[in-house]
Amino acid sequence: MPHPAGADPRPLTGEPLALDLLNTRWVDAEGPRDLLASLDGLALWLGSPPVREQTGPLTPAADRATLDRLLETRTALGALASAAALDAPAAADATTALNAVLAHGRIRRTLGADGLPESVVEVDDPAWGPAWHAAANWLELVADRPGRIRPCANDACVLHFYDVSKNGTRRWCSMAGCGNRAKAQRHYARRTNAGG
Repeated sequence: MPHPAGADPRPLTGEPLALDLLNTRWVDAEGPRDLLASLDGLALWLGSPPVREQTGPLTPAADRATLDRLLETRTALGALASAAALDAPAAADATTALNAVLAHGRIRRTLGADGLPESVVEVDDPAWGPAWHAAANWLELVADRPGRIRPCANDACVLHFYDVSKNGTRRWCSMAGCGNRAKAQRHYARRTNAGG
């Protein structure tokens, strides 16, 4: 389904890049949605803050090659996130797929003119840029706090988040959405049970 230009329709944005890519699929009142179902949606995602911050000048055009590479990466990340949620080892094919994405780029370290170290990402094809950055971001997340990568506790929700709360107890993609629905359902159940 086409998406309006300029308006990001996703219910959860602002997560780290790897999870932001996973969250290009979501479920709402209309059913399953996919921002990457069209090149217009891809252009919208490529222009979003998490992508622009990570890829900078490497952001390619919103073309079929970039979309295909992102879909491949999203599939691998989805399998890895599912395994992480179950605290299970990742499937070998998901690991192989993510490593294949990472093989298309590298970080080149140099000493800058100011005497400070610099890091430059190089990819073998600009269409791999966003996919490579998302895969590299996944590595950062699992190296930092893998247990903080979580799916929303709402079984009907397919969104993921990186729990940055102090005590690590976040359960919902958002309190305004899934969290409030869960609270309302608990309240209704209590009132129904108390009345009957």
